[in-house]
Amino acid sequence: MYRLYVNIFLLILVWLPFQACDSGNDSSSNKLTYWCSNNTHEIQFARLMAENWNKNNKDVSVKFQPVPEGQSSEEIILAAVVGNTTPDIYSNMWQGDVEAYAQAGVLVALDTLKDFMDFITERCDSEVIEEIKSLDGHIYQIPWKINPIMLIYNEKIISDLGLSKLPETYSDFFKASAKFQKDTDGDGYIDRWFGYSEVLVTWWQRFFDFYPLYLASSGGAPLVKDNKAVFNNEHAVGVFKFLRMLYKNNYFSMERLSARQDVFLASVIATRFTGPWEISHADKYKPKGFEYNFTSLPVPDDHKGPIYTYGDPKNIVIFKTCKNPQTAWEYIKTLIDLDGDLHLMKITNQLPRRKNINTEAYFGDYFDQNPKMKVFANQSRYVRGTDASPVLKEVFDLISQEYEACVIYGIKTPEQAVKDASDAVNLLFLK
Repeated sequence: MYRLYVNIFLLILVWLPFQACDSGNDSSSNKLTYWCSNNTHEIQFARLMAENWNKNNKDVSVKFQPVPEGQSSEEIILAAVVGNTTPDIYSNMWQGDVEAYAQAGVLVALDTLKDFMDFITERCDSEVIEEIKSLDGHIYQIPWKINPIMLIYNEKIISDLGLSKLPETYSDFFKASAKFQKDTDGDGYIDRWFGYSEVLVTWWQRFFDFYPLYLASSGGAPLVKDNKAVFNNEHAVGVFKFLRMLYKNNYFSMERLSARQDVFLASVIATRFTGPWEISHADKYKPKGFEYNFTSLPVPDDHKGPIYTYGDPKNIVIFKTCKNPQTAWEYIKTLIDLDGDLHLMKITNQLPRRKNINTEAYFGDYFDQNPKMKVFANQSRYVRGTDASPVLKEVFDLISQEYEACVIYGIKTPEQAVKDASDAVNLLFLK
């Protein structure tokens, strides 16, 4: 599937020059088309920001719409690129897709726009700016929002286990798992587990187990760099060992618990890898007296330094079909200035990817009223997105296949599985 995805981009490279004079986009010098995600709250945000712009700017109007319906927004965007019908602005771009689009030549190099670098340097720290740079040195994406992956935990369960806080290291996590694990109905099968992660081979599932744990262990290290795999190391092996032990000892369920009612709120599990979207869901459906909180991911016993995680970033891009990219950038600035970022948090409960967000006085009242979001804001200093690579989905797919063989079924050792994944990824770059 992903080889086909890459081949389509190779086709685009050949096809686009012949189509440049026949765009299906209705972009014009006095109108911008802005596509947002089809999430209800993001639609509300996009509508508000477009209306505010149109009230104050009579020369250029913004028409917003949710990304059209389809199997996935990624497929819709890809189809729009192939058909040369892309919007001017798109605000739900997965960071891992950007390099492929950049190499296909369909995105505006934002660092060529007036005051872009000044604005983005003021908003983001140097690590983020380096992370979003494409392999050709240009910047094609605007860091917008993140949903850091952390560990949600049941406060009563942790207290009942005699713990004052959730275990921070692998070994303490195993100990707590063993104490909580139980066969509650006496039928000989464990039916209460310390945690849960989806046992699916789907590539993006690794954003909720292997990848954030790898970032936590390694201090935010990359998976690929300079067109080669760099994850055949102690951190990846250690994460595979950690997760393998959780499944082998039945501390994590191999059953598809997602098919049941919410097993976390039912206290069937004590923890889960998740993001800030869990807050509104838990607050709406939690039983009376149920208390929960969030903490950083478990790390190796000898870990030193900050604990990173995957930030699940979604970024903003300007497509080359845009006839007025400078004005598009002027509009985007209203989405990501202090006022725009505050609207984003209030409406969507998602965090802007902005430095010092947890100490910015402009957001003080919001975090006072949403203390659990403050936990994620504190974590936001230590998040990573994805590496710049046009074949990143294939990279995660290959890792996920070895994850299944080792972590879930124990067919391979962690060392062999990580090596095999690394070798397979390196073959991608020889093609």
